[in-house]
Amino acid sequence: MTAHDADPPAALPASDELVRALYAELRDVASRERWRLGNAQTLQTTALISETWLKLHKVEAWQDRNHFLRAAAIAMRQVLVDAARERHAAKRGGGLADLTLSIAERVPTGSDDELLRVDEALRRLQALEPRLAQVVECRFFAGYSEAETARVLDIGERTVRRDWLKAKAWLYVELSPDSA
Repeated sequence: MTAHDADPPAALPASDELVRALYAELRDVASRERWRLGNAQTLQTTALISETWLKLHKVEAWQDRNHFLRAAAIAMRQVLVDAARERHAAKRGGGLADLTLSIAERVPTGSDDELLRVDEALRRLQALEPRLAQVVECRFFAGYSEAETARVLDIGERTVRRDWLKAKAWLYVELSPDSA
């Protein structure tokens, strides 16, 4: 069998095709995040999905479905953080609010300041432990389950569970009022 006899690799769908095919799933994720946030100042589901789509449609092709969903988690984080930064910049005065223990478990509902602190901490975590930061992006910002996160990152569910516990502990220490 020569190289010419082998079937050529199947072309991956273009970005627009994949976004259309997975739009319902992205909408479910965005809706779940809106519900989890519970903050009236946060983007509406349609705005969140639209902003995410604008970031995703620029990519020419995707490696696979998991590559796309991983990028969607990153895009949602960027959209949520950018919106919080805009609102924060528009406010006058005010310092950072104290964080609760639950900050490492969910996207904060209290303030944009908290979301920005989480993003900064996540940047530090990315430099130390990239995979832990990826797990946080999937679980924290995109609201993926352990199984979805494992599939998107191509790791085992037990690894996701372990990494999620490590990342939450690290974030808790980083975000505690004593470390500020």
